[in-house]
Amino acid sequence: MSHINTKCVQAGYSPEDGQAKALPIYQSTTFKYNSVDLLGDLFDLKAAGHFYTRLSNPTNEAVENKIAALEGGVGAMVTSSGQAASLMAVTNIAGAGDHIISTSAIYGGTFNLFDVTLRKLGIETTFVDPGISAEELQAHIKPNTKLIFGETLTNPSLDVLDIEKFAKVAHANQIPLIVDNTFPTPILCRPFNFGADIVTHSTSKYMDGHAVVLGGVIVDSGNFDWEASDKFPGLTAPDASYHGIVYTKTFGKSAYITKARVQLMRDFGAQMSPNSAFLLNMNLQTLHLRMARHSENALAVAKFLEQNEKIAWVNYPGLESNAYYQLAQKYLPNGCAGVIAFGVKGGKEAAKKFMEHLKLAAIEIHVADIGTCCLHPASTTHRQMTDEQLKEAGVSPDLIRMSVGIEYIDDIIADIKQALDQV
Repeated sequence: MSHINTKCVQAGYSPEDGQAKALPIYQSTTFKYNSVDLLGDLFDLKAAGHFYTRLSNPTNEAVENKIAALEGGVGAMVTSSGQAASLMAVTNIAGAGDHIISTSAIYGGTFNLFDVTLRKLGIETTFVDPGISAEELQAHIKPNTKLIFGETLTNPSLDVLDIEKFAKVAHANQIPLIVDNTFPTPILCRPFNFGADIVTHSTSKYMDGHAVVLGGVIVDSGNFDWEASDKFPGLTAPDASYHGIVYTKTFGKSAYITKARVQLMRDFGAQMSPNSAFLLNMNLQTLHLRMARHSENALAVAKFLEQNEKIAWVNYPGLESNAYYQLAQKYLPNGCAGVIAFGVKGGKEAAKKFMEHLKLAAIEIHVADIGTCCLHPASTTHRQMTDEQLKEAGVSPDLIRMSVGIEYIDDIIADIKQALDQV
């Protein structure tokens, strides 16, 4: 099973004779055992298995295996939301007194997590421009820096991360690069191929694709050497809560994702429900088909907007005029997903009027599902940011984020045209 399209359909669950063809929903909080010793071994991490759904569940495990296969990682852990995935991906290796670096052009919720909540937990964050040079990035590294974080394709500014550049700086300092790959999904970009060490997703977006299931996931490449420095004692020193187990010694390449599950998921409890995992798995089976159509439709819409006299500017990395076009050709050669950012001449009020006249496209606090929708980020998802922070995140007051769906392209463009005609 080599091609990613086949993995979307087949990976994660292989029924045997007489078993259900579709992935079953193990709607149970707990699991029965006949041996007290075996259950004790499960608690001590000496045996593999499921004993409480807060830690693991057969339905969730199948989806985790599928996503790990899609990204090319050694393991994955689904979470209750993308925010939970970002939180645990960072706190799995960073704690009070530590420092992390993140690009500034990231999802507003992630920005607040890093800038507000992590600071309260004693983790300092330095935000940098995604276009920063390697030399400038190196200057921000501190002795207590534990990781660098960025988004493959930023939300909503649509900057394309130069993954190899960030990975080289991270690895030169013996720290990992964590990449949020939500918008491209592994269908359009596999960050591990370019040096990323950990990948996160809000599975609520394209992976689900139908706006029905909140969720997130952390994927471990298994490539980072946690023992090469003394920066990660949580992985390389004994864990007293598991009788002194050392994750790197016991679990090898899966040390990071194992610790995330047995320590952080144990304590935070941000588990995805089995029913949600079932729905996510079902929708992942068509991910490769949907991403191709999203990308195709978005490029057509971007080209239409670029030629319309009522549009002030268009930002889509698939356009040859885009500043990130060359990086997109490198990292996203098969398409740039379905999200477009643009401005209507006349500023915020014109943008509001345009959006309210749309009929096919909905105004909603969501992105990346099969139906075309749009949003004004400065007044919604990024409204907690200051004007300076909005500028650093690439969010202008007139920016409209449109998530182009998989409807018939002529209908999408006709809807945009009629709304622009009324501005």
